Amino acid sequence: MITLQDCQALDRADPLAPLRAQFDLPDGVIYLDGNSLGALPRDTAERVQRTLRQEWGQDLIQSWNSAGWFAQPLATGDKIARLIGAGPNQVVAADTTSVNLYKALSAAIGLARAADPARRRIVSERSNFPTDLYIAEALCREHGMVLQLVHADELPQALDEQVAVLMLTHVHYRSGRMHDMAALNARAQALGILTVWDLAHSAGAVPVDLLGSGADFAVGCGYKYLNGGPGAPAFVWLHPRHHAQAWQPLAGWWGHARPFGFSPHYEPAPGIARFQCGTQPMLSLVALDAGVDTVLAAEALGGMAALRRKSLALTELFMQTAQDELAGHGVQIVTPQDPAARGSQVSLVVDADGYAVMQALIAHGVIGDYRAGDPEAPHPEDRLDLLRFGMTPLYLRHTDVWQAVQTLRQILDQGLWRDPRHARRHAVT
Repeated sequence: MITLQDCQALDRADPLAPLRAQFDLPDGVIYLDGNSLGALPRDTAERVQRTLRQEWGQDLIQSWNSAGWFAQPLATGDKIARLIGAGPNQVVAADTTSVNLYKALSAAIGLARAADPARRRIVSERSNFPTDLYIAEALCREHGMVLQLVHADELPQALDEQVAVLMLTHVHYRSGRMHDMAALNARAQALGILTVWDLAHSAGAVPVDLLGSGADFAVGCGYKYLNGGPGAPAFVWLHPRHHAQAWQPLAGWWGHARPFGFSPHYEPAPGIARFQCGTQPMLSLVALDAGVDTVLAAEALGGMAALRRKSLALTELFMQTAQDELAGHGVQIVTPQDPAARGSQVSLVVDADGYAVMQALIAHGVIGDYRAGDPEAPHPEDRLDLLRFGMTPLYLRHTDVWQAVQTLRQILDQGLWRDPRHARRHAVT
């Protein structure tokens, strides 16, 4: 059995412990939902206020030049690049993950079909995050293609010379299962297939090597592990080998080679800058930039490798403690035990109403979230109702994880989840 004293000792020895001071965390709350919305960095309010009061309030439109507003999407993109194995001038922070996926997937389809018009399939997981599938469905209708959905274990067999694009989320949003990006990129490349990766649950949480793994396109979220705030801008990357040929469909003026030339004809900007569209939201970008800085602060303490070590330690602690403490409650851990196959979250099933259990946990100061299963899914795992717990190593302590499991045990032991108020459904779960 792992004890509270064991966890306190781990916290005292934690080299990343000083990073917790970067965040404004509420008292009496154990926050295990950073995989859905990152915590508020202490510097964010000051930086946004400076942008509001000085750059906008006093300097007005001059701030597009004097404060670097116009260059901010690429400047923040360069910071994100350091976290995902990309190079300078290869990432732009802009728009939303869904919009960027539409751009990237459309560009990938164009490149694939130009090389071989017979390629008419996009392959993805049936349980991929729904918005990714919706975007792919829309583009398939537009281009006369077919979206083929398979289980993760069937992916290698689904790839052949008729596939144009393989579109995957690196870390699965439900289970926390992590794909072997390099292996799938290699198999796809050998068959002439382009890859598009969603890094929503990877960027800032697990090491990613887009260039080294041979990926083609990637998009990602700014409000999860990058701590950019609710609705923060997302980001998009494409391999430099595609910069000159890739054509994204939202040809807006910020993606023009000379935005202030005001030409009536579109000429794409060189490189990743062409993946911008309209005027970007500066207040949100400033907040995202502050959030990314909290992750980059780990560089002096070992960088993403150190964050990954702590993340694995936290997820292992949660899983082991749950197995020890919750054995009588039908707990099933869905997240892979293999460290190389999991991201920075733990998802589990309990022998109770999962939604009500999570609401009871939140009422007792432990915040995670709930994801309902798909009753029509062919694979049993995809039908499960899951409790998700995100492990953000920047601000989470070992004692937090231990206490969270003790609280879950109390709720299950005492049946506190049966309180009718915990069954009341909210719009966001």
